[in-house]
Amino acid sequence: MPRITIDQHVMDIPADTTVLTAARQAGIDIPTLCHYDGFPAQNSCMVCVVKVNGATRLRPACSLPVSDGMVIESESDEVRAARRTALELLLSDHAGDCVAPCRNNCPANMDVPLMMRQIIDDDLPGAIATVKADIPLPAVLGYICPAPCEGGCRRKAGDGPVAVCLLKRFVAEQDLAAADPFLPDCAPATGGRIAIVGTGPTGLSAAYYLQLRGYACMLYDANDQPGGAMRYGIDRDLLPLHVLDGEIDIIRQLGASFFMNWRLGRDGSVHDLRREHEAVLLAIGAIDEQDGELNLPTTRRGVTVDGRTFQTHWPDVFAAGGAVRRTRLAVRSVAEGKAAAKCIDRYLAGHDPADVNPTVGVAMGRLEEQELVEFMLRASPDRRLTPAGGLQRGYNSDEARTEAARCLQCSCGGGCDCRIRQLATEYGCDLKRYRGTRRPYARVQREGGVVFEPGKCISCGLCVTIARQLGEPTGVTFVGRGFDIHLAAPDGASIAQGLGHAAQTCVLACPTSALQFDPSSQPVQITTSIPGAEPMP
Repeated sequence: MPRITIDQHVMDIPADTTVLTAARQAGIDIPTLCHYDGFPAQNSCMVCVVKVNGATRLRPACSLPVSDGMVIESESDEVRAARRTALELLLSDHAGDCVAPCRNNCPANMDVPLMMRQIIDDDLPGAIATVKADIPLPAVLGYICPAPCEGGCRRKAGDGPVAVCLLKRFVAEQDLAAADPFLPDCAPATGGRIAIVGTGPTGLSAAYYLQLRGYACMLYDANDQPGGAMRYGIDRDLLPLHVLDGEIDIIRQLGASFFMNWRLGRDGSVHDLRREHEAVLLAIGAIDEQDGELNLPTTRRGVTVDGRTFQTHWPDVFAAGGAVRRTRLAVRSVAEGKAAAKCIDRYLAGHDPADVNPTVGVAMGRLEEQELVEFMLRASPDRRLTPAGGLQRGYNSDEARTEAARCLQCSCGGGCDCRIRQLATEYGCDLKRYRGTRRPYARVQREGGVVFEPGKCISCGLCVTIARQLGEPTGVTFVGRGFDIHLAAPDGASIAQGLGHAAQTCVLACPTSALQFDPSSQPVQITTSIPGAEPMP
């Protein structure tokens, strides 16, 4: 039995084993895109390369059999650089959006397309859970937000953007009017106490998400009622007080405690708060550069913080929102409150508060006219709907469903989290390094709800092999050569016809979501008939 060494792990491995399988047995994760357990190796993506016996040429681990005396490096700088290059080249002409433009434009990164589908399905409990995963004050923002998300809506270039802000407000106000408004589950209490100074959008948002993580939040504010500028700086004709109070009450029900008429400097100092709490968040809005009450470095913009972690020069004191920079955009302050909560949670758990691997994402940018037509085919042709009762009253249920049906569902049908995106993030890919002219966007859908987006296909060959091995009589194949190669079914058949019953396994195996099931169609139970044919971890 051959004896090999992988990253200093010495192993005795059967001779017919590949390096990839041997590595997994040692608990070493070698990344792959074109490999799928139970099917032959494709040798196409070159993401699984390793260095063997010090050779200058790297080898694909998915097809390389072990041999006695092998010494394998799977995580050297050279290997990682080669994998990163392979990923960057595969994504250089990718035609697809990892995240819908509306979501990219939303400072809070709310999953707009999912909310739209839930409104259409009359799933308002699901819709409010989707909204509050990123925005804890959606009804308030539905009245006062200038809707930057709508600026990114692809339909804006056609007949006007979808009314995202009004629909978000509809979902939130329906929830507030319910007998039992949505209360998310909180993690078990950690015992940690967080002081939040300021009850504007930043402080309230941070409190919401910290309570969800199991922390006890104490909010301090110089005013007699919480809400900050949302209560004291906005015309009541624009934002009804009962809406603001209703959403603040949800945060109170989650366990947050409010200490009003408490002024920093008069009633306590930052040092006092540090002694009584595990962490402090300053969310006090605009400050004066000479404000001596903070005992913190400040500039004319606000408190000086680490831009990645929101930490001041005291690691247990954080600052966000208007306390750090001038802003009048409440949704941005809400987003910073959530981000600061995540950093505080990581800090108190003993981790680096910074998000060391920012998520990589492809964006197509401006669409050509024919590409926009392609998107418009999947949505209602109606023009933007103005509420019959006026903008201040908002949509009723029928109007909301009608307007939501205008959404083009631009986000990736693979859930924005396909294998190639995961690896691009893990390896810190620079998607501009080899950026060329992207392929034209196209979307092919046939019977059975199978969707094929050829601009996302990396010609890995998995679907070709899977269909053949599962005995599909038609199957699919590659047509053309070089950069013109593309997937097709023979004799004029559709991709869905070519894949047949193998479509379920092919969708599961596809590393880029080029093959997927239409998210608006009925859920499909994905199964496989090949023993051991499991998705990559």
